[in-house]
Amino acid sequence: SKSLSDEENLKLFGKCNNPNGHGHNYKVVVTVRGEIDPVSGMVMNLTDLKEYMQEAIMEPLDHKNLDKDVPYFSEVVSTTENVAVFIWDNLQRLLPQGILYKVEVHETEQNVVVYKGEETIVK
Repeated sequence: SKSLSDEENLKLFGKCNNPNGHGHNYKVVVTVRGEIDPVSGMVMNLTDLKEYMQEAIMEPLDHKNLDKDVPYFSEVVSTTENVAVFIWDNLQRLLPQGILYKVEVHETEQNVVVYKGEETIVK
């Protein structure tokens, strides 16, 4: 965090406080909800969802240094919680109104953030 001293960052972020950065292979799970279309039998065509996820997640984030390559994170600390918010906001702009239910970002098998708009759950 730019608003903390080196000592405060080390205390707060531990081994993740590396001046040269560090990487993660995040896993993202997107859940949509809504009425099932009686003709297609789907809430949403998963091919369409995959394309939206490509645009909202993969294009801006894949193989990027979040702090240096993604303008959003120049002012926002790149925690998993904030990555989830970034993904949610990007998907909200693309998906049909009200269909996005939750975004899960798995930093590790044990560290998971679930974001449901204003509701954030850390597991």
